[in-house]
Amino acid sequence: MSVAAKADEILGLAKSRTPADRERLLLAIADLCDAGEGARALMTSPPIQSLLNSIFMDLVVEAERDIRARLAHKLARADWAPPALVNVLALDDIEIARPIIAGSPVLRDHDLVRLLVEATIEHQIEVARRPNLGPPVVAAILQQHEPAVLTALAGNFTAQVNPHDMGRLVAESERIVALRAPLSHHPALTDDLARKLYVWVGQSMRQALVARFRMDAAALDAALGESVREAHGGQPSSADGAFVVHREGEREEMEAQLLAKLNAAGQLRPGYLLRALREGKLDLFVGGLAILGGFEQAQVRRALNSDRPELLALACASVSIDRSVFPTILELIRDLNGGRPGGGAEAARRAGGAFGPFGAEVAGAAFRQALAPAGSTSCPVD
Repeated sequence: MSVAAKADEILGLAKSRTPADRERLLLAIADLCDAGEGARALMTSPPIQSLLNSIFMDLVVEAERDIRARLAHKLARADWAPPALVNVLALDDIEIARPIIAGSPVLRDHDLVRLLVEATIEHQIEVARRPNLGPPVVAAILQQHEPAVLTALAGNFTAQVNPHDMGRLVAESERIVALRAPLSHHPALTDDLARKLYVWVGQSMRQALVARFRMDAAALDAALGESVREAHGGQPSSADGAFVVHREGEREEMEAQLLAKLNAAGQLRPGYLLRALREGKLDLFVGGLAILGGFEQAQVRRALNSDRPELLALACASVSIDRSVFPTILELIRDLNGGRPGGGAEAARRAGGAFGPFGAEVAGAAFRQALAPAGSTSCPVD
C-alpha cells in the first residue's frame, strides 16, 4: 500500500468510533514507523498531525496493554510522535515505558527530570541508563541520592558527568557498595578520584585501579593503614594485616532492635537483605538472614568466611531469594568480606545448584546440617 493510500486509510479509520477500528487505527499508525522517509513526511503533514493531537491520547488511554506496548516499541525512535503521547507512555507500566525512556528523541531534559520526581524507581533507573544524558538530568539524579538510580548512572558511560559530579559519585561509594565496580571502570575517573575510590573497593578492584592508573599500591596501602591506625587510637592489626575494629555494644544492640522491629512489622524480607549489602551493612545482612532462615548468626558467619559459596546459596535459597539475584549478593559480600566466601568463579557457578529443584525447607535443612557443630563433611548440592 502506498503512503497516500495509507493516509486515506488512517483518516477513514479516524472517523469510526468502533473499538475494533480504533485499534486498527493505532496499529496502522504504529506500522508507519517502519515505512521509511515517505511515512515520516506523511506523519508530519498537517492533516495527520491534527489527527494525532486531537484523538491519539484518547485512543491510547482506552487501548489494551499489548497495543500500548507495541505502540511504545514502534514510537521509541519516532521524532514526529506527539510529545504529550510520548510522556504518557513514559509514565505507563515499566515494560511499556522502557523503550520510550531509553530512546525517544521527543523526550527533553525537563521531561526526564519530571520522571525522576513522579515515576517509580524502575522508571528512574531507566532514565539514568538513557544514552547521552544531559547535565540537568545528571544533577537531578545526584540530588535524590537514590542508591539504585545512582548505580545505574555510574554504569552509564555516555552520560555527561562532569568532574564535580564524578567526585560526588565517588563520595557516595563510601555508603553504596554497588557504585564501586562501575566507577572503577568509568572513563571519567581521574587519578585523584581513583585514589579516593581505592579506599572503599575490594582487593580485585584495587588491583584494577593500580593497573589502570599506575598507582603505587604499597604506598597507598601504607597510607591507608596509617589512617586506620590513627582513627582507632593505634589499635593493633590482626594476623593478616587487617585492622581490628571492635564493635561498640550500643551499635550492635541498635541493629538487633532494628531487625526485630522490621521482623515484627512483617517488613524484614529478602529485598531488605540486598539493600543492606548495597549500603555496605554486612552485619545487618547476617542478622537479617539469620532471622528469616531461623539460623544462628554464627552459622551464617561461618558460611560467609568459608571457601564454599554454595553454603551461602543454600541459606539464600531457604529464604526464597531468587537464583538470579545470588551472583549480585555473592559479589557484594566478597567486596565487604575480604573476598570471602572463596572458591573463585567456578565455585560461584556451582553454587547455583542450591536453588533447585528442591524447595526452601530442604535448602534450610541442608544448610543447618552442613553448619552443625558436628556437621557432615559434605553438602547435598551438586
